[in-house]
Amino acid sequence: MDNIIYKEESYRIIGICMEVHNNLGAGFLEIVYKDALEWEFKNSGIQFEREKEYSVNYKGVILPHKFYADFVIFDKIILEVKGIAGIADEHIAQGLNYLKVSQNKLALIVNFGELKMNYKRIIL
Repeated sequence: MDNIIYKEESYRIIGICMEVHNNLGAGFLEIVYKDALEWEFKNSGIQFEREKEYSVNYKGVILPHKFYADFVIFDKIILEVKGIAGIADEHIAQGLNYLKVSQNKLALIVNFGELKMNYKRIIL
């Protein structure tokens, strides 16, 4: 278990997500959780970018549509925020695609829409 990628960093991120969920509970729109997370990251001194833009390279051509990661934390971990009934396979696929495009190694999909906060670690 000691070979978990970005163990300490992801522990801090998940802890902050739990703090937000404990205070807000389930049922808000994703944007509310993102705003609360941004506030917590700033107050914790955690380096992050919100709505970081990535281009998609297809066979050497940059496609016109971009994707925006909800957060990139410590310049290496993607955090995707959900406010839904449960994390589905398409959310896992989304995390994998974000990792491919960003060339990061870890994505956290965090769902605030359930009574108990749920998350998945996606590793590329």
